[in-house]
Amino acid sequence: MPGKNTRIIGGKPLIAWSIECALSVKRIDQVFVSTDSEEIAEISKKYGAKVPFMRPRELATDESPEWLSWRHALEYLKDSSGALPEALVSIPATAPLRAVSDVESCLDQFFKGDCDVIITVTEAHRNPYFNVVIDNGNGTVDLAIKTNKVARRQDAPIVLDMATVCYVANPKFVLSHNSIFDGRVKAVNVPKERSIDIDSLLDFQIAEFLFRSRNET
Repeated sequence: MPGKNTRIIGGKPLIAWSIECALSVKRIDQVFVSTDSEEIAEISKKYGAKVPFMRPRELATDESPEWLSWRHALEYLKDSSGALPEALVSIPATAPLRAVSDVESCLDQFFKGDCDVIITVTEAHRNPYFNVVIDNGNGTVDLAIKTNKVARRQDAPIVLDMATVCYVANPKFVLSHNSIFDGRVKAVNVPKERSIDIDSLLDFQIAEFLFRSRNET
C-alpha cells in the first residue's frame, strides 16, 4: 500500500498515531523516526519526533528486515552519544489503534528481566495444526503441521498471532544477534481491536471503521 504512512486516518497521518503514543509514555525519553522519506521526516518532526538521521535506502525496501533498521538506529545513538539506551522500544506506524497502556505493559514485562525481547500477540485467527494448509505445488494441499494427536480444533496447541503493536528489546542483544527469536522472547497479549496491522487497503478500511466506532462510543 504505497504512501500508507502519510495517509490520513482518524484525522491524522498514519505515522502520527505512533509518534503521539510514544510521546505519551513517560518512560520513553526520546522518540526517533527512522525513514528514508523526506515527507515522512517532515510530518514526524511536526508531530514531535526527532529525525536526526535518514535510513539508508537499502534498509527501507519492502524486503528489508525491520531488525536491521533497529540496528542502524542503535548504531547511530551509540556513535552520537557514546552510549546505548536502556531499552529499544519500537512502535510501528502500522498499528494505529494501540493504546498507551499496551506499550506500558510491554515495558513492565521487559523490566521484570529474564528476556531479550518483548513482542505483542493476539488470539490467532487460524491454527496451523487444524485449519491452515500448505500448497504442495501440484494441485493438492496438506495441513501446515501434521500430527495424529489433533482431530478437533480444541485439541490443537494454542497458537497466537504476532502483532505490530509494540516491541521492546535489549539494545546489546539487537546489535549482537540476527533476529528476534535468536534470544529469549516473551509476549504481551493485546485485544484484537487494538492490534490491526495495516498492510493493505482492506486493513486500512477496517482501521477507519474501528476509529469511527471508537469515536461514536
